[in-house]
Amino acid sequence: MKEFTQLFRKIDETTKTNEKVEALVQYLNAASPEDKLWTIAIFCGRNPKKITKTNELKRWAAEAASIPYWLFDETYHVVGDLSETISSILPDGCSTAVLSLAETIKEFEAALAIKEEDKQAFITAKWKTMSKHERFVYNKLTSGSFRMGVSQQLLIKALAKHTGLHANQLAHRLTGKWDPHEVTYNDLLFVENSADEASRPYPFYLAYALDMPPEELGEIHNWQIEYKWDGIRVQLIKRNGTLFLWSRGEELITDKFPELHLLASHLPEGTVIDGELVPMGADQVKPFHELQTRIGRKNISKSVMQKVPVAIIAYDLLEINHTDQRNEPLENRRALLEELVQNVQQSVLLLSSLIEAAHWQELASIREHSRLNGSEGVMLKHKSSAYGVGRKKGEWWKWKTDPMSIDAVMIYAQSGHGRRAGLYTDYTFAVWDAEQKLVPFAKAYSGLTDKEIEAVDNWVKKHTIEKFGPVRSVVPELVFEIGFEGINYSPRHKSGIAVRFPRVLRWRKDKQAAEADTLEQLKSLIQSP
Repeated sequence: MKEFTQLFRKIDETTKTNEKVEALVQYLNAASPEDKLWTIAIFCGRNPKKITKTNELKRWAAEAASIPYWLFDETYHVVGDLSETISSILPDGCSTAVLSLAETIKEFEAALAIKEEDKQAFITAKWKTMSKHERFVYNKLTSGSFRMGVSQQLLIKALAKHTGLHANQLAHRLTGKWDPHEVTYNDLLFVENSADEASRPYPFYLAYALDMPPEELGEIHNWQIEYKWDGIRVQLIKRNGTLFLWSRGEELITDKFPELHLLASHLPEGTVIDGELVPMGADQVKPFHELQTRIGRKNISKSVMQKVPVAIIAYDLLEINHTDQRNEPLENRRALLEELVQNVQQSVLLLSSLIEAAHWQELASIREHSRLNGSEGVMLKHKSSAYGVGRKKGEWWKWKTDPMSIDAVMIYAQSGHGRRAGLYTDYTFAVWDAEQKLVPFAKAYSGLTDKEIEAVDNWVKKHTIEKFGPVRSVVPELVFEIGFEGINYSPRHKSGIAVRFPRVLRWRKDKQAAEADTLEQLKSLIQSP
């Protein structure tokens, strides 16, 4: 555990990728196979279970520090991170803990089964055996939401140096369904399991947002152009007679979409399709919020499937007849994909339409009006490109439409977390209704510069009306332009409106609150079905 804490500190103290990779390699070279397995699992988001409720941890820490609960809570709101708050307010431990990372996780997972009062005694006793830094990392693990400044790509790079295995091979083996409780380090990385291989997806290839004039990309005819749909990025797999559907978040979601199961009898063996799962209706893609009504359901009834039918818009063909096609040029993969979809001829599997444009100016016009068909913009993929791993700049670009926007009044502010703890950075915005009352419709915490955040923070502290824990209601004076990607009616919100990906576009210092937009103007942005 001491070694894992040191690794965390080394990674946390640098922003340089090479230094993070080197720290990981040094750790892996010295760590036991069990510790290496759990390190990989944690970095891949496979955290141990949360040992108890957050409020219980807060109460235990307050008692261990001999301070009132309200004082701990106020401190937590200022610090912004529970693990850091606990590690800071407790007296320094004696750093006598000797268990390894794997042993530590096994120990507190065993404690999941004991009574709550016994958990308190167990956890508080552990705190006393740890230094401040060890306690911080331990708290992160017991909270069930450990986060570290290491992407999976960085981890794979370090593992490649440590093991000598190819990065693509490692990426493939770390993708999909595996459990650190049920596999060994050696089995995970060095042994091919035929059952696992049958279901395992490939790492997804991701596009960068276009950050240059498209003319700088060269001749437009060298690019495959498609609409960018707003759904769930998936890989559809048919191997060993079984259909598997994986989301980009590495979640197996086959059972949530029963209407796709018929494809098992139509797709050839050894097929992997990359595409977008979207809600469909009347031959047109429907808004993403309709798909959200299905995502959280445990049981998918026939009425749900009829109300929100889905389909996969196929983008790419990664495997056919058990042959990996990812290194083939995109135009070759596209030809195979067109033939495949044509042979399948099922309404739940659609081919992504290609956009024809004679020049970049014509494409800019198509992109500008892409919302009319329910898309977010266009995708640009070089016809000679292979299907890579992760996000790689140069060959795949997403050129999204400019966001919809509205001028709104800030009415609430909440303190942030991490490096923004102590600053009011999370804001609630409202527009005027027909009765000239401000109705909240969105929360946003991104878009302002550090200098602007400090200015807003100072203003909030001087113009607070009421306090509700970490939230302050403020004098409704400041106006901001709020951008968002989608908008729809929603009975769950007071305004009757829900927006997708809201963020601050600019601080409208030139406007008074009375000049902010109205609820009717907001509703006018909703596209008619």
